[in-house]
Amino acid sequence: MDEADAPAPPLTVAITSRALFDLEHSHALYEREGVEAYQAHQRAHEDAPLAPGIAFPLVRKLLALNVGTPADAPRVEVILLSRNSSDTGLRIFNSIHHHQLAISRATFTSGAPTWPYIRPFGAHLFLSANPESVRRALEHGVAAATILPARAAQTSHDQLRIAFDGDAVIFGDESERVSQEQGLAAFHDHETTRAREPLSGGPFRGFLDALHRLQAAFPVGENAPIRTALVTARSAPAHERVIRTLREWDVRLDEALFLGGRDKGPFLETFGADIFFDDSSRNIDSARRHVAAGHVPHGVSNEA
Repeated sequence: MDEADAPAPPLTVAITSRALFDLEHSHALYEREGVEAYQAHQRAHEDAPLAPGIAFPLVRKLLALNVGTPADAPRVEVILLSRNSSDTGLRIFNSIHHHQLAISRATFTSGAPTWPYIRPFGAHLFLSANPESVRRALEHGVAAATILPARAAQTSHDQLRIAFDGDAVIFGDESERVSQEQGLAAFHDHETTRAREPLSGGPFRGFLDALHRLQAAFPVGENAPIRTALVTARSAPAHERVIRTLREWDVRLDEALFLGGRDKGPFLETFGADIFFDDSSRNIDSARRHVAAGHVPHGVSNEA
């Protein structure tokens, strides 16, 4: 087979067990009574399926994109990373089987960090409930977000909808630094004078590229199985640089919302986001009242 005929590598998402399933009761038991009590609890309940966690609907929709593809050439692969041992992790695999999720690759580290295994799996995105793991993944060049534990929300549509903040997520944080250090007027002047100068890529640029390639496998239009949105606090005149940067990158975002500082949550609910990624804790607090949200602890807003 020629290289040109070889199938494109799948979009690969690594996710921890606490992001995929509702393990908050078990985690509280671990923190309260220790590892032995936790292990005993998981063994005693290993045949009781875990309830869906906050990222479960996202994972189900991602895996649904493989319908009609050969088993050995999926469009999407989801990898499970868990700090459980393989013994206590049996409940997690039983739950995967119960919920009919096509997840076959996993790493169980018995308490050791999981993030070092992200790169060997070739993951484009890492989702975890552990902020430290997310920070370490970002430091090593992997798009990563902290999924705050909550009951999984169900969307009313089958389409996979992913929304992104711009600065410090898709783009670098240099413009955000100007805004925070010099004010809004200086920010608008900075962006206007550099309107034709592409922004640098942020930690999610690689994931956005991979997602765009996946979108290209499907027809464009309202019935496409994936829809994306940029949801940013920017407004005119700072919009032009964003549009020109995406054009330079040859990346399509289906919707772009320039909100000028308005709360993002209601707009994300209207869009129907399955997940929203933002570097601002304030924006995440607004968003998670409406949709699943992933905090990206990157850039000037997250410096000590």
